[in-house]
Amino acid sequence: MFRIKRMDIFILQSFVPLFMMTFCICLFIVLMQFLWRYIDDLVGKGLGVDVIAELFFYAALTMIPMALPLAILLASLMTFGNLGEQFELTAMKASGISLLRTMAPLIVLMVMIATGAFFFQNNVLPVAQTKMWTLLYSMRQKSPELEIPEGVFYDQIPGYNLFVQEKNRDTGVLYEMMIYDVSKGFENSSIILADSGKMSITPDKTHLFLRLWNGESFENIRDAGASNMRNVPYRRESFSQKDIMLKFDANFNRMDEQGMRSQYVGKNMTELQASIDSMSHRVDSIGDIYGTALREYPYMGLRRYDSKTDNEGRHYKLRRPDVALAQPVDVDSVFRGSSSGVRINYLSQALSKAERTLEEYKYKSQTMAEEQKLIRRHAIELQKKFTLSFACVIFFFIGAPLGAIIRKGGLGTPLVISVFLFIFYYIIDNMGYKFARDGKWEVWEGMWLSAAVLLPLGIFFTYKAVNDSAVFNKDAYLNFFRRFFGVSEVRHVEMKELVMAEVDPKVAVERLAALKAETAAYLSHNPEKQSYADYWTRGYDRDSLHRLRDNIEATVEYLSNSREKLVVLKLMDMPILRSLWFQQPSRRPWLSRLMIVLFPAGVPVWLYGRKTQTDLRAELATVNKVADELIKLIDKD
Repeated sequence: MFRIKRMDIFILQSFVPLFMMTFCICLFIVLMQFLWRYIDDLVGKGLGVDVIAELFFYAALTMIPMALPLAILLASLMTFGNLGEQFELTAMKASGISLLRTMAPLIVLMVMIATGAFFFQNNVLPVAQTKMWTLLYSMRQKSPELEIPEGVFYDQIPGYNLFVQEKNRDTGVLYEMMIYDVSKGFENSSIILADSGKMSITPDKTHLFLRLWNGESFENIRDAGASNMRNVPYRRESFSQKDIMLKFDANFNRMDEQGMRSQYVGKNMTELQASIDSMSHRVDSIGDIYGTALREYPYMGLRRYDSKTDNEGRHYKLRRPDVALAQPVDVDSVFRGSSSGVRINYLSQALSKAERTLEEYKYKSQTMAEEQKLIRRHAIELQKKFTLSFACVIFFFIGAPLGAIIRKGGLGTPLVISVFLFIFYYIIDNMGYKFARDGKWEVWEGMWLSAAVLLPLGIFFTYKAVNDSAVFNKDAYLNFFRRFFGVSEVRHVEMKELVMAEVDPKVAVERLAALKAETAAYLSHNPEKQSYADYWTRGYDRDSLHRLRDNIEATVEYLSNSREKLVVLKLMDMPILRSLWFQQPSRRPWLSRLMIVLFPAGVPVWLYGRKTQTDLRAELATVNKVADELIKLIDKD
């Protein structure tokens, strides 16, 4: 029977508040990105607060798929980083509770969040995207708020250009006005000059009312059927007061959501799949028609296929047999025997026909490409229904083990790591999306690329965290590269404040003497120089080397309990024998025989092996030297 334990409640109480906080922060950040991207469509339109709030509400819903994985990553990093920093994970492990058992309640929570994310993507997000994009396009179509600048021409009123030299912001009076009226076309344009004027909007916000004082107007008087632009008469009018009504819609008109609802962003899984099937059937039908037309197109007046009808009334194509010519036909002879005018006529007809055929094929190709692109966009949206849920789970299995490894709580280190990983994820995901959109990859390959890259990373971090492996321990990586490149390590031995077992001088001398004897025996049984054949058939005894290395380490560990500072300091001169890779190639007979047969191929390995043997003998000589000095120090004491 499933029963929630107090530890599970503790883990959930540690995670959920952080998750809610990080989710709000991440959602706010992506909303600011949205605002920065579409700020030009919102500023200067005179939109109400309710409209802006509605847009931001729907935008927040559409940004959840981007904010949710980042919030899970950051919250899991902070939760397990705090638990590791406060040694609570250590206490749980000491109590026999594994890391996976500690993560169990959060794994269940992640499955619930992933399931909820799937239903959100399928049911809520299409509606939110439809309303958001409809509202955004409606805002783009709205006329900007009327704010006439000084000293520049203002062209935001359709069909008119206004120039105002100066304006009084207290009274609203405009001075030195110039109005270009091109609402009836440039041929019938008019110009109005006025010393001053005042502007207002009608109560229904559909027209702009201008009252002008002390000015002149110039208007062309041109007949509609006249084609001569010279000597066009015009009319001049002087006025002390003149009223003008300009058509200007300042209302906010919403677009119909049905148009956006029919797009791929406004469809759920069922609708997307139905649209994909319908468009695929249409593309296949169009492709069959184009293919049939291409096969039936006559070449040089000849048709390669005949149309036939079977007994059931079905049409099919039958290829005509190739006609064998009695003798080769020189078609170019007709061209060469014609006059220059006839040749030009032939070339013109051929070029015109080739251009028509090319344009026809381009049109057909473009039609097929547009249809296939639309299918891919629907397929991409269909795959997004699943990728978000999977991303939530993957980011948890990256963040939780990584937090347990780094053991750093707070917002500093987890935030840096989260941002770095999320940027990496975003780049990979965006790259896969573009490859899928452009048809370079299959849709499922592009949309699941980020998951395929991050899944091994999550498995790796989880494995390392469960086994308490050192992932970010620089010493571990330095030791690896030291061993790889044959660089000796430096031994560090410190005086112990508390010694549990005192060093017996007699035992210490005996162990050092035995170590010297073992070292000398190893040097005598393994010659200093080996030929190419001896190296590949014999090499150095690796098993004896490992036993000698273990004996050295045991002796150093025993003597490190000494209370004599000189003895401890001298132990630091004892070299650390490396686990050399090329000491005994004969352990793989097939490789030895192959390298002997392929003589030049094994020369670089042989030379490297000779070098490692020389370094090893030098280290063993140092072991003997340090052992002698330690014996003298211990005997003196």
